[in-house]
Amino acid sequence: MTQQQVVIIGTGFGGIGMAIELKRAGIDSFTILEKGTEVGGVWRENTYPGAACDIPSPYYSFSYEPNAAWPSRFSRQPDIHAYLKRVVDKYGLGPHVRFGVEVTAATFDQGRWLLDTAKGEQITADVLVPATGQLSRPAMPNIPGVESFGGPAFHSATWDHSVDLTGKRVAVIGNGASAVQFVPEIQPKAAHLTVFQRSAPWILPRPQVEYRPWHHAMFRALPVTQKVERFAFWLLCEVLSLALVDAKPMGRAVAALARFQLRRQVPDPVLRAKLAPDHEPGCKRGLFSGDYLPALAQPNVSVETTAITEIIPEGVRTADGVVHEADVIVYGTGFKATEFLAPMAIHGADGQKLADTWSAGAHAYLGMAVPGFPNLFIMYGPNTNLGVGSIVYILESQARYIRQAVLRLDGRSSLEVRADVADRYDRKIQARLARSVWTTCSSWYRTAAGRITNNWPGTVSAYRLATRTLNPDDYHHTAWESA
Repeated sequence: MTQQQVVIIGTGFGGIGMAIELKRAGIDSFTILEKGTEVGGVWRENTYPGAACDIPSPYYSFSYEPNAAWPSRFSRQPDIHAYLKRVVDKYGLGPHVRFGVEVTAATFDQGRWLLDTAKGEQITADVLVPATGQLSRPAMPNIPGVESFGGPAFHSATWDHSVDLTGKRVAVIGNGASAVQFVPEIQPKAAHLTVFQRSAPWILPRPQVEYRPWHHAMFRALPVTQKVERFAFWLLCEVLSLALVDAKPMGRAVAALARFQLRRQVPDPVLRAKLAPDHEPGCKRGLFSGDYLPALAQPNVSVETTAITEIIPEGVRTADGVVHEADVIVYGTGFKATEFLAPMAIHGADGQKLADTWSAGAHAYLGMAVPGFPNLFIMYGPNTNLGVGSIVYILESQARYIRQAVLRLDGRSSLEVRADVADRYDRKIQARLARSVWTTCSSWYRTAAGRITNNWPGTVSAYRLATRTLNPDDYHHTAWESA
């Protein structure tokens, strides 16, 4: 059997997991393209103060590669990044990675993918696996005057560590997952911190534990103890995920816990009213923190809920005409999550543009395969994000599925998901999503037209079951003449 040349784009959890799965199956003919200078994906890029994962580390790691040395239950960015680098070294992936290569376009031509890079190089692949993620492209707000601000301004995902915030008036625009982590870190340094909040999130307690040397010794001597913790959080997330679609009344218990924490940590009733969410739990991303709300209650912090009308050289002007003076602006405004695979220009069979196929919202069979785009398998694609749970578990499932596809290809051949199969799957997923809590508010899970393109409407176990075995009847298998 002739091994297919697989090209993976990206070295985050998805790209690394895919490469490991190929290696474990005895497939060595793959290349990983990475536009950065080292591996890590979002855990390389996001270095803002307090950057961490809000899924427990024993669960937010490869199931086959536990890490007995996690410093805490919710480990921070440097430790997650170091974990990924260690995994790459352990599995000998380094020689397969080409750094400084940014793919700008990909075209399927006569059974092969032709990739164009930003430096003008063209690379050939039999199978293309984009693993660029959903949270890799920072989104800047559409506010008039953004370029006019007189001081330093940056997005949290591209944190400018050369800017000293000590004694500065800092404006934070946005209050999502990143802001919940970096606000408590910068609050003690700032002379004054103004947090501009459009919608209050649900903030749940984060059961943080700092692992001691005896924990590490126990995890190494008795690996089952770490597996028990992983299993406990997997089970908790499975149960909580039911509240998002099939058992929404469970959300009342989540809301009660969040409200209890809000009352306990924010004694001021006026501020507490500002921080009370106005949407159902789970509709927007739920956040976990024990120090965000106390940080907002400090005397040097203001929470501003009046809409921003413009950015001016002196700071931020709100709809009531008030100018909030600032020395630094930090944008915690999230990512372009619904723009899958952008800005790459991808053309499939017969010149079909993926952007046109997805003009009404991204969709893919099992989140991975799109009709008209043979031998293209997407990691962390449409409708594979989680409201609750570890995305690493999803990525492992996808890597196993794609490995099966690669093994089915012999010589020059391709697999293309059948349009009727993909359409039937999409209708089923959208019908489930229509019953979900995500339909009750606007969020980054949905396009402007209201289609939910990001989230999976079930448990991670259900996704593992759905992707466990590739059904060859779901695909057109085409043999191509050798060039």
